[in-house]
Amino acid sequence: MANLPGPAALVHEWFTPRSVGGAELVVQQLDALLDRPQLAALVDGESGRSASWLGGRSIHTSFIQQLPWGVSHVQQYLPLLPLAIEQLDLGDYPLVISSSHLVAKGVLTSPDQCHLSYVHTPVRYAWDQMHAYLRQSALARGGLGPLIRWQLHRLRQWDVLSAQRPDALIANSRFTAARIRRYWGRSATVVHPPVALERFQWDQPRDDVYLCLCRLVPYKRVDLVVQAFNRTGLPLVVIGDGPERARLEAMAGPTVQLLGRLPQPEVNAWLARCRAYVYAGLEDFGIAPVEAMAAGAPVVGLGQGGLLDSVRCISSGCSQPTGLLFPEQSVASLVAALEYFEQQRLWQQLPAAQLRQCAERFGPQRFRQRMAALIEQVWSRHQRLRAERARPMSVPLG
Repeated sequence: MANLPGPAALVHEWFTPRSVGGAELVVQQLDALLDRPQLAALVDGESGRSASWLGGRSIHTSFIQQLPWGVSHVQQYLPLLPLAIEQLDLGDYPLVISSSHLVAKGVLTSPDQCHLSYVHTPVRYAWDQMHAYLRQSALARGGLGPLIRWQLHRLRQWDVLSAQRPDALIANSRFTAARIRRYWGRSATVVHPPVALERFQWDQPRDDVYLCLCRLVPYKRVDLVVQAFNRTGLPLVVIGDGPERARLEAMAGPTVQLLGRLPQPEVNAWLARCRAYVYAGLEDFGIAPVEAMAAGAPVVGLGQGGLLDSVRCISSGCSQPTGLLFPEQSVASLVAALEYFEQQRLWQQLPAAQLRQCAERFGPQRFRQRMAALIEQVWSRHQRLRAERARPMSVPLG
């Protein structure tokens, strides 16, 4: 990149084989944009794997790397993570960029360094989803409840404090930017994350089966999807794994199949032939709905949060619609949307080529262009302020 110093540092929470979501796609694109900067993370389980895109890379890590199960279960050390991220020494790098969904934004920098943070989300379970998290946590419901509440209280305090450290913040959606304003009192520029469009074929014949693809964790609300398809009797395939899997298998009716975690080529094939992708979670952005559109599949999703940035609802009268959004996070609201989708045969009104064209708004090249412009803008401003600080002060005499 022109007009930038070298080398830069790129900070992410952790690099592990199980972390392969939207945040990691952002880091890969930033790594390419900055031409292989110095990487830093709490833990690294990837640089030693030849199959990984990080194979052979030098990655600065924290003391969590040396703790028992620190790499494989880094989140078990949550109370130590703010301290750990502050121990990373990045003083040799004039430009620091952090990719943060928990603590990466809290890395320490000097006034002479420029720090730009791409924020995937303020910590969900410490802010607006805290009460749902506490209701679902067996530890919180037991004797450790008061301690966990105190730890989350302290995490919120540190979260606000550390959010003041970067020179500028970038949010992955308008919803995330609104949460940043509410919890941290700061403004953020919105740059949507990149989606690997080239992985998906959009011109394949479609089946009548619906698809739900995500990690099976409580806040994704796959339980609502399963119950809605039990009620409608429509065919549903659920792909993904997680702590909710056993509960979902127990509630699944005869038209619902849970396939667990599948290889990426099989996932792509399901996206390319499903009637529609269904999602009921409240997302900060949501990579999977955009991937579905890239594969030519319309989206039936919750009309809240990050999906409002990516899915154009056919019932709103907008041009080039890409799906149908239902208003409430409830079984009844989703059932009504599915029945309307079927009765109106909406998949016939949402051509695959149109969906793919809309998905291309989120391609990697567009992400890199937006990020390059913002990084140069923030760096130039930092340089001007640094030059002003270096000017001799004029002291009046007499």
